[in-house]
Amino acid sequence: MTGQTTPTWTPAEARVYPLRLYGDPILRRKAKPLTLTDTFNVPGVGPQNVRQVAQTMLETMFEARGVGLAAPQVGLPVRMFVAVEYEDDEEENEGQDSPLRSRVLRDFVMINPVVSVLNKKKDRSYQEGCLSIPGIYEEGVPRARAVSVKYTDLEGHQQILEAEDYLARVFQHELDHLDGVLFLDRLPPEVTDDYRKELLALQQKSRTLIGDLAQADRLRRERGGA
Repeated sequence: MTGQTTPTWTPAEARVYPLRLYGDPILRRKAKPLTLTDTFNVPGVGPQNVRQVAQTMLETMFEARGVGLAAPQVGLPVRMFVAVEYEDDEEENEGQDSPLRSRVLRDFVMINPVVSVLNKKKDRSYQEGCLSIPGIYEEGVPRARAVSVKYTDLEGHQQILEAEDYLARVFQHELDHLDGVLFLDRLPPEVTDDYRKELLALQQKSRTLIGDLAQADRLRRERGGA
């Protein structure tokens, strides 16, 4: 949730993942459950286990100066997301030079999360954005004020976490990604229409990135990689 990314990609950048952009079909797919023993062929990177994926997703989120990141946003259609709670209210921290990790209260890796609404009253007061739709921010996205999330952690333990206000919004945003829903979908259609030019440009960048990743995968196979 929120941030910026550059669409070009080479294997040398595997410290972080390339972020899938608006227009990429994977952002519209319903993600599937996973198990801790799964291994994924990460597009443009190669085989990684769940723990490796989770760690790289966290690094990618911090690099993009975000507060959450779902697996479909890095090309994996599985039900996992990472998120973070910072020590102050400057969630996006755009234009700041201080490392985000220095301000982390706690971070989360949520596998197969299920959200239950604790407070049905909708909140529309926060500005919302998305790492897959960089540069576009809107207020008015309706989200439940309080939720409970049941999930599996990286140790295989079942956890239940309650969240309110902004953190509850972050969790709901990332859960939407696992169901193929973007935050613009929850606003009136004219909002998307207002950003038609920007979204068309993102679609073009998305096509370029998909091609870059396919080429990286071909090169890896030619060199004997998995």
